[in-house]
Amino acid sequence: MRVIFACLLFVGLALAMPDTSKTDTKKDGYTTKYDNIDLDEILNNTRLLDKYFNCLVEKDKCTTDGKELKDIVPDALKTACSKCNEKQKGGVEKVLRFLIEKKRDYYDELSKKYDPEGIYLKKYEAEAQKRGIKI
Repeated sequence: MRVIFACLLFVGLALAMPDTSKTDTKKDGYTTKYDNIDLDEILNNTRLLDKYFNCLVEKDKCTTDGKELKDIVPDALKTACSKCNEKQKGGVEKVLRFLIEKKRDYYDELSKKYDPEGIYLKKYEAEAQKRGIKI
């Protein structure tokens, strides 16, 4: 899955739930220490979702994990989440579908912030459509 907004959100949501039992990072990828979080729990918890969304769009202070997410965003955008593992890519698609179907205003605001010229949208729109995601 190469749709960026979900990539950066998945990485961010993964960072939201610290798991101190694992601290590994992939050699040329994003951390795997949050791969086993329950995305549904975060996506369906307004308080948690809002905290990370507000961090990403700079409406609120970021937690340490939120700041880490913001630091990852430029790379995730440039590489289309190429540093994500397969589990993370599955989470990416789940988050993207959720935002588009249930939190479209969040998706739109993130798009304006991280892709104001629509460069990434154009680049990945066909891939999203192949997967049945209507951006």
